[in-house]
Amino acid sequence: MTNRLSGLEPQPLWNYFEQICQIPRPSKKEEKIIGFLLDFARRHQLEARRDEIGNVLIAKQATPGKEHLPTIILQSHTDMVCEKNSGTLHNFDTDPIVPVVDGEWVRAEGTTLGSDDGIGIAASLAILSSNDIPHGPIECLFTVDEETGLSGAFALEPGFMSGNILLNLDSEDEGELFIGCTGGIDTVATFRFSPEKTPEGYFAIRLDVKGLLGGHSGDDIHKNRGNANKILNHFLLEAHKNFDLRIAGINGGNLRNAIAREANAIALVPHSQKEQLIAEWNMFTSDLNFEYQRNEPNLSFNHQSVEVPEFVIDLATQKNLLRAIQACPHGVLEMSSRMDGMVETSTNLASVKMTDNEIVVTTSQRSELETRKYWAASAVQSVFELAGAEVEHSPGYPGWAPNPDSNILRTTVASYRKLFGNDPVVRSIHAGLECGLFLEKYPQLDMVSFGPTIRGAHSPDERIDIHTVGKFWKLLVDVLENVGEK
Repeated sequence: MTNRLSGLEPQPLWNYFEQICQIPRPSKKEEKIIGFLLDFARRHQLEARRDEIGNVLIAKQATPGKEHLPTIILQSHTDMVCEKNSGTLHNFDTDPIVPVVDGEWVRAEGTTLGSDDGIGIAASLAILSSNDIPHGPIECLFTVDEETGLSGAFALEPGFMSGNILLNLDSEDEGELFIGCTGGIDTVATFRFSPEKTPEGYFAIRLDVKGLLGGHSGDDIHKNRGNANKILNHFLLEAHKNFDLRIAGINGGNLRNAIAREANAIALVPHSQKEQLIAEWNMFTSDLNFEYQRNEPNLSFNHQSVEVPEFVIDLATQKNLLRAIQACPHGVLEMSSRMDGMVETSTNLASVKMTDNEIVVTTSQRSELETRKYWAASAVQSVFELAGAEVEHSPGYPGWAPNPDSNILRTTVASYRKLFGNDPVVRSIHAGLECGLFLEKYPQLDMVSFGPTIRGAHSPDERIDIHTVGKFWKLLVDVLENVGEK
């Protein structure tokens, strides 16, 4: 293995991060990283256990003189979001992530980096393997499937861990401490259609929307980024009104917790309408490039003629689908009345996926208020049910209500102030953390979440700020040494 990160500090953390990059770990396919963690525990003669779903806990005794400190849990998740640029040849089930130092950042070559939450895993392993860091008893919890369902946190059994203080190492803004998060739910609409024989004399064209920034469907939802599904659908709906349009294929977006970066469709019109359709597409794309020139500098559009497919979507389903996607809300629904500048409720039109006779539209809703979360899900459900789709909701997950009087928060703020000479920002995050689910099983937990600065999470633009990793590490070490001290 080429050690691309060997010059970075703190080296033990970066060394483990680079090792983790070599291990494929898509959500629900974490067996290799689980094996790596259990082997790590054996090599370092540390107590370890794995539960039925795959969560791993590794425990380490206190260093001499720190036995009186309370047990502290370091928590991170083992899976990563697997996104790549079109044209990038990468198999996330088998291929390693290739980290690259790019100025002040570490990124990957054409794929997500997996610093969410590989950097949390690496920090935990660096603590567990250290011989010179003072700390009380430690339990490191590594959960599975955080990104696509929080399955590990849902399945965590009472008694699996014993500590009452938890540091969640899955935040993405250095200088900010998180003491709360939103709850979430997915709303999935399925359109079932009857394929129809393509009419005679039709011309087929593939339309592509590419190059959008995408990003996290919670933490980036307020940044006015384009959604490829909404952009492409807007054109298709207008073309449906103005031409004898038929659609043979439509696909966009991938993950429920990522803003759609790319979308494409196979559209057909009579040969007599071909030139006008292309002219309309060119005018549309020109308008959109102007509209998004500040927020989406890499937005691009493409069209090319393709072989005429044998079948198209039946006209009634096409009409209902396009109208429903147009009407479906996307983005910020309400701002918080409790924390200035924070999004309270949002929804993400995540993906549109077509098979032989089904089109599945996946959306996700988030809110700091349980009532508003279900209100948003109901609004999305109503749109698609009015269009004739079958709608299902995921079980959802709870939020984490902020506790400004938290003892671990006070310790962490004091450590940050001592180390860096200023106070951190304390806030809640408009994203799902596993902490809300932990509280259901362990209501006595006192928690805080922090991490280094990560940008572009859940997209191939993901990168981590090298300098802030050093600050994250110093803060973690200092908190471990001082938690519970008078």
